[in-house]
Amino acid sequence: MTRLSIILTTALAPLIWGSTYLVTTEFLPPQRPFTAALLRVLPAGILLLAYTRERPERHDWGKILLLGVLNIGLFQAMLFIAAYRLPGGLAAVLSSTQTLMVLLFTWLIGKTLPPRAAWLWAAAGVAGIALLVLSPQAHYDAFGIVAALTGAAAMALGVYLSKHWRIGLSVLAFTGWQLLFGGLCLLPVALLTETVPDTLSAANISGYLYLCLFGTVLAYVLFFRGISKLPPAVVSSLGLLSPVSAFLLGWCFLGQGMDGKSLLGFALVLASIFGVQRAMGKHR
Repeated sequence: MTRLSIILTTALAPLIWGSTYLVTTEFLPPQRPFTAALLRVLPAGILLLAYTRERPERHDWGKILLLGVLNIGLFQAMLFIAAYRLPGGLAAVLSSTQTLMVLLFTWLIGKTLPPRAAWLWAAAGVAGIALLVLSPQAHYDAFGIVAALTGAAAMALGVYLSKHWRIGLSVLAFTGWQLLFGGLCLLPVALLTETVPDTLSAANISGYLYLCLFGTVLAYVLFFRGISKLPPAVVSSLGLLSPVSAFLLGWCFLGQGMDGKSLLGFALVLASIFGVQRAMGKHR
């Protein structure tokens, strides 16, 4: 595959993830973030591992466990807490700092200073998301803000380590083991802090199935395949498409407004993605 085709297929993952906020608020039972995260990832991991039947080498178990916590368990928990406690726009702005965090880990851990242009374009992406989705009416829940930033940091570190740790598994198995470990981390938290809904409607079941099969199995396989072939900052910059997708879905299905400021933000996000790709492409 060409670099462009890899970028385009990897971009499908954040576009799919952009539907999480809509599905969470419109289809899932209220106030059960850990249950939502658990039912999203654990069945997906079991499904992928039942298909691949691959096991990591002995020296890779610890790495897979840590990646499962960072990329899946902690990230998913924080994602759903932020989705329940913050307006979608504010959660998206905070999550969009992930590319900056990947650049920071590249500098601090990898001892490689990314080019200045990459930092500037990554910051421009945060500004673009703010213009696109943030509104003056957004309420600022402190715990939700901490959750969103923690989730962004966990995923940024996980993306960086996923690229630089050489683990001898296929993409499907690599994804499946992370989902399994991340789901097992979420299991006791969900059981201890939340109650199982008395009944599940057809809409609830459809929402959980969509998040599991499309939002997790398909999206994460595409995402981790992209990490194996592209620089971490390039993959992370594509994550800006997630709030763009969420905004467009909200405009189409929830009647959310679109104005000149939103269009400017949209253009700035696209420019940011292209700018990070170009800067890191020259830096290889």
